Amino acid sequence: MQIPSRYLRSHEAPEPRTLIDIVRATASACPEAPAIDDGKGVITYSELLDEINETAEWLHNRGLGRGDRIGIRMPSGDRSLYIAILSTLAVGAAYVPVDADDPEERASLVFGEAGVAAIYGADGLQLVDANLQAAPGAASSKAFGPDLETDAWIIFTSGSTGKPKGVAVTHRNAAAFVDAEAEMFLQDEPLAPGDRVLAGLSVAFDASCEEMWLAWRHGACLVPAPRALVRSGVDLGPWLVSRSVTAVSTVPTLAGLWPDEALDAVRLLIFGGEACPPELAARLATDSRELWNTYGPTEATVVACGTTMDGVRPVSIGTPLRGWDLAVVNENNQPVGWGETGELIIGGVGLARYLDPEKDAEKFAPMPELGWERAYRSGDHVRLEEDGLYFVGRIDDQVKIGGRRIELGEVDAALSALPGVRSSTVVVQTTGGGDKVLVGYVSTEGNVEDFDQQQALDQLRDSMPAAMVPRLCALDELPVTTSGKVDKKALPWPLPSSGNAEFDNPTQQWLAGLFADALGTAVTSPDADFFNLGGTSLGAATLISRVRQEVPTVSVRDLYDHSRLGALAEHIDSLREKTGVTGSGQAAQPKDVTPAKPVGIGTRLAQALIQIPALTLAGAQWVTWILVFNAILFHGSSWAGDLPWVVDVPWAVVIAAVIVFATPLGRLPLSALFIRLITAGIGEGDYKRGGSVHLRIWAAERVADSSGARDVSGAAWITTYARWLGAKVGKGAQMHTLPPVTGLLTLGKHCSIEQEVDLSGYWLEGDVLHVGRIEVGKDASVGARSTLFPGARIGARAHIEPGSAVTGAKKVKAGSQWAGSPAVKVGKARNRFPEHAAPRRTMWFWLYALSAIAMSFLPLVALFVAAAFVLWLVPVDAPLLALPIAAVGGLVAFATYAALTWLSVRLLSAGLKPGVVAVRSFSGWRVWAVERLMDSARTQLFPMYAAQLTPVWFRSLGAKVGKDAEISTAVMVPRFAEVREGAFLADDTMVGGYELGGGGWMLTGNTKVGKRSFLGNSGIAGPDRTLKKNSLVAVLSSTPVKTKSGSNWLGSPPERLRRVAVEAGGESRTYNPGFGLKVARGIVETLRLLAPMTSAVIAAGVVLALQWMLANQGIWQAFAVSGLVLVGAGFVAAAVTVLMKWLCVQRIKPGEHELWSAFVWLNELQDQFVETVAGPWFLAHTMGTGSLNMFLRALGAKIGRGAWLDSYWLPEADLVSIGRGASVGPGCVVQTHLFQDRVMSLDTVTLGDGATMGPHSVALPAAAIEQAATVGPASLVMRGDHVPAATKWQGNPIEIVES
Repeated sequence: MQIPSRYLRSHEAPEPRTLIDIVRATASACPEAPAIDDGKGVITYSELLDEINETAEWLHNRGLGRGDRIGIRMPSGDRSLYIAILSTLAVGAAYVPVDADDPEERASLVFGEAGVAAIYGADGLQLVDANLQAAPGAASSKAFGPDLETDAWIIFTSGSTGKPKGVAVTHRNAAAFVDAEAEMFLQDEPLAPGDRVLAGLSVAFDASCEEMWLAWRHGACLVPAPRALVRSGVDLGPWLVSRSVTAVSTVPTLAGLWPDEALDAVRLLIFGGEACPPELAARLATDSRELWNTYGPTEATVVACGTTMDGVRPVSIGTPLRGWDLAVVNENNQPVGWGETGELIIGGVGLARYLDPEKDAEKFAPMPELGWERAYRSGDHVRLEEDGLYFVGRIDDQVKIGGRRIELGEVDAALSALPGVRSSTVVVQTTGGGDKVLVGYVSTEGNVEDFDQQQALDQLRDSMPAAMVPRLCALDELPVTTSGKVDKKALPWPLPSSGNAEFDNPTQQWLAGLFADALGTAVTSPDADFFNLGGTSLGAATLISRVRQEVPTVSVRDLYDHSRLGALAEHIDSLREKTGVTGSGQAAQPKDVTPAKPVGIGTRLAQALIQIPALTLAGAQWVTWILVFNAILFHGSSWAGDLPWVVDVPWAVVIAAVIVFATPLGRLPLSALFIRLITAGIGEGDYKRGGSVHLRIWAAERVADSSGARDVSGAAWITTYARWLGAKVGKGAQMHTLPPVTGLLTLGKHCSIEQEVDLSGYWLEGDVLHVGRIEVGKDASVGARSTLFPGARIGARAHIEPGSAVTGAKKVKAGSQWAGSPAVKVGKARNRFPEHAAPRRTMWFWLYALSAIAMSFLPLVALFVAAAFVLWLVPVDAPLLALPIAAVGGLVAFATYAALTWLSVRLLSAGLKPGVVAVRSFSGWRVWAVERLMDSARTQLFPMYAAQLTPVWFRSLGAKVGKDAEISTAVMVPRFAEVREGAFLADDTMVGGYELGGGGWMLTGNTKVGKRSFLGNSGIAGPDRTLKKNSLVAVLSSTPVKTKSGSNWLGSPPERLRRVAVEAGGESRTYNPGFGLKVARGIVETLRLLAPMTSAVIAAGVVLALQWMLANQGIWQAFAVSGLVLVGAGFVAAAVTVLMKWLCVQRIKPGEHELWSAFVWLNELQDQFVETVAGPWFLAHTMGTGSLNMFLRALGAKIGRGAWLDSYWLPEADLVSIGRGASVGPGCVVQTHLFQDRVMSLDTVTLGDGATMGPHSVALPAAAIEQAATVGPASLVMRGDHVPAATKWQGNPIEIVES
């Protein structure tokens, strides 16, 4: 039998080069890409190369050069470790790693065997070569830099005779491995800048080379994990999610401990080091991830072969890398046939060498039977198959535990050398938790009781790495077979104990059982130490995973800190006390906390009194347009005499009223004047909720709401308005959001603030109002929907990614890029815009200003058309008939506004192309105008959204919308948006739009949402982003730069999310409804027009009331009572909305409903009244008031006394419970439903007494925020998450904030 050709690939070896060549090539291709992120900062490839070169020169000047060997014994998890390795390679030396946690004896042995000239340690470089010590400052006469045959690394493996073996790998070997592996993985979408590779293995383990060079070969970022975290096993999983790791190389045992969702972000998962269980492959193989099984000894340069796993086929170790040869031979060194088993022989470019010449000659001997001049006998039995090799087992007693290869002979030799030991054997046993552990059985020379196991373990730890130290069991005699060999099957397991068990409390007794199961040995005392009993990191992870079933907040690190059973029990009891969990899985009574005091009656009365003048300012606009209408009818109509109720209004009064109350020219300075008077003297600090400062800020917000500032955000008016409010605004600043009423804002020159950024500078936490200044530096930019906390400081040229939350804890340094909630540095600010400032011609200032006025008039034009229609139909002698006729007039106004919006958007979009343009340019102005129109449309045309008609609407505006797409209240620039077949855009989504850059630039780009993909509530898919098919972006989350089909994303910055399919009984009510369902839904959605019709009737009532006052009492009296009229209209709107809620859906209960079901349609119908009727007439001016609480209670919500709610977004109010004195900030959504796979899942959300939801936070179904707990601004409380009482949490998703 000949060796199959597919297993002979040495002739295909990659082009020769060195590892340093690879680093330089990567740095040249992507200099600004992150190379290492150790949690303390990010270093780019260009910075890394500079550091390497500088350090290598320093090493050369110290006398080191090509051919030297430098020991590496540094703490893991820090960039300095990797810079030491790379600079060693760059100077031409080989690095010789020893784990920092290994005993001094092993380090001395390894460094001595290797003959190192210097050692890198935690304290820096130490020269050990006598010649170098004699002249440490002398320049080296040795060659600088490696050649192909220079050793790159020397790694010591466990030796079968008890002595470790040093394996030297040349640059030719190593670079060939790196290049060959690079061709294997992710061939359709290779690793690239933006990917993040876990570095979790000790550099003394050759698999660490795979981690490092996976990143550095592709321009990805290496993300070192702290050693304590790696040892913890289960705790590493959440860390992977938080650090957005996309590629992992690990051992199957460790990966098996992580929850599946922890690996959702990982698109490349490589297993090696030990056999992969088929069930693990079945669990972790997904369409969105490549799952690899690799095989290779250190002697063949890390990996010799590999293949993908699909979780269905048997697990194979695959076929060779390009440049490697593999052969399977029998006892006669002859190749075996298909399906036969033999020893694996390795040849080719990856063969390394032993430092010991005799060992090298033995293990890398020629194999004439194969015609190979050099071959490595792996000692592994494999089966030869056409689709790859299949691992059968070890020929000798060499084993792998936790991915580390261990010669049992080396461990046995150490046991035999212990004092008092007569004979010994080492066995791999399996614990109840599934861990494989080393157990050393010894027979003693004297009495077993006299053998000091603790002393023996200490001696073993002093001579061997921790992974090789076994658990000990002392016996009088080792059992033997009839042949005289040790009978391993007869060895005791679990290990026996001595003495009676004595424990002080139930927690200790419970833990003792878990200890015994995890360790394989009985535990009888509170003094038992987990690690002294042989506990490993994997055993610790198994134990803690069991403990967490009752105490969810415990971590593996707690076990390391409290390894004695009694101490751990005490710690767990303290955690139970904090979290309110008792010992038998029963909920304990929470500890006494003092929740925030409810808002008092005095504050509520003051709010009621303040509302009247604030609404009078809004009512003045109504009176103004009534005056205009009267003047036109009286002076410009021939049939005005037939209308006895028409009043002669002087044109001078009309013009003055229009300027002051109906245009930004008057409204903005007038509201700014009132606000400055109200907020005078308010500075940074903490104030009492409901106190005078809070009430003044609340009153100022009500005035601002009536000013019309929202209609001009992004126009030239808004920066002027901000200055009037007291803000310091630099020249050329672009502000597309609202300024704070406090005036505590500083904007540098040419900075950019995108749409919907929260600059308010205050938020409620419990009964404390935090107020602070916000500063944004020159040329900085803040992405859309970001939240800046009080005290936030953003340096010049910095960039804040959309959807981020910048706290006041730390200044954002100049030129940096921050993202996330809370925002953290993710690198240098990407300069996607020209360096110079954009041109700022005055004509564009006026075009923006006039456009803002024109767009604010569009609803008025629609209302005037409707008013004319009603007036034409209403009999002269029966003005009250205007009320029923106004319902039809509402449809006229709706249609008119839709037509005006459609025409404006189509005209403005003509010829628009994506790219970078000046904000003050024809293209920039058009994009801004389209965005403003689309944002207003989702409010004014709300009944047309989240309906079958919505895709038609967007398609008509220029968007590419596929069949059966579902679109809710999305905002987009239609010309740049593409929504594929079956996609779902939930409420308040932002698709495309634009980004602003410092200097007055604007970026636009095409945005695509793939087939059957889902963009969750308040989700963002920015310019140039593509969400590929069957993917999901969760609530309050952003779409990443790169996505893969079937991927799911959560948070900001986005992280992979596990997606659980919901059983929906087929697709007839989700994706593929029948004709009958479409007709039924269409009928219910047509009823949505009742909402604008009702709103029109209320508007007609307001007009009639104010017209009566004008005709019978006079102009100024009409102005004076306008606020009271609007209050009355608001209560009518609220009552009608409550009535519709109970008519449509009655009391809502937790459950699930398909998209194409009557409940979903009727629920949307009642929501139309909330947004279109109650929204503008009642809710807009009742934020934070007792009136809002009463309204929400009427809808079914349980609202405790004195709660402060600045949001009415409780979609299914029946499912919401908000406790006494709780606070819900502006923009918050108490989200009691989720749409997943087009199934609406409903569940309750609870806020305890005095609990807080900070501004723009979202709590998902089944979430609970317990008494006096705080969830900070811009945070996401995940589905089913429970925030413990009196704790503080922040983030997207939330994490506990340490006090």
